[in-house]
Amino acid sequence: MRYLFLLFLKAVSVTFYRHDTRWITPQPPPPWDDLRLLAFVHHTSLFEWLFVAAAPNHLLKRVAQRGMVPIAQKTYDRPLVGRFYKVLAPEMVPISREPDHTWEAVMRRVDPHSMVVIAPEGRMMRANGLDSKGKPMTVRGGIADILRAIPSGRMLVAYSGGLHHVQVPGQHFPKLFKEVRMAIEIVDIAEFKAGLGVDPADKAFKSAVKNELERRRETLCPPQPPAPWPK
Repeated sequence: MRYLFLLFLKAVSVTFYRHDTRWITPQPPPPWDDLRLLAFVHHTSLFEWLFVAAAPNHLLKRVAQRGMVPIAQKTYDRPLVGRFYKVLAPEMVPISREPDHTWEAVMRRVDPHSMVVIAPEGRMMRANGLDSKGKPMTVRGGIADILRAIPSGRMLVAYSGGLHHVQVPGQHFPKLFKEVRMAIEIVDIAEFKAGLGVDPADKAFKSAVKNELERRRETLCPPQPPAPWPK
């Protein structure tokens, strides 16, 4: 049923929106195999499920069967939105966004065979470019914990072009027939960690992961339409 629901969402997305999805680097052969972590960077709207249009059906099936998604307790508890998101993956784990027992519950579920879907920033960007508390949109350290727990496999990093032209947090209804943009890269997890030059057991590993993902976000996220893609 989850898989069928994801296929339905994909059909809705393709019907009502124009999608421009580009690979940052050439697709590795085959691009969707051995994925252990899906990191969605530049979190701007609860309507980011629209990006399922870029995923092949067999990836959606794997998410429906094995996906584990940390989700903010605030979102999880909302009567309609929370119920919607609970259908998307078999393990939707509510978290408080703090390094407490709720995050420990997430880490207990992560193993070398997990399929984890996470928004590394941990909260949404508001219309002013900041989070709901007026703070910059930094990457949180939770993704570093997950990378420590997954020794190998691939990480898909999806860079959103932003969806404030479709729905700004707080608005009830999205605007239809807009263009949505995303850039994608597939990263070997072991190579990514080695490239940081910091032992995963070291305390500095979290900062290294955060800094690297923020650097990539600033350079690789496509601009929100109607601004043109950089050449």
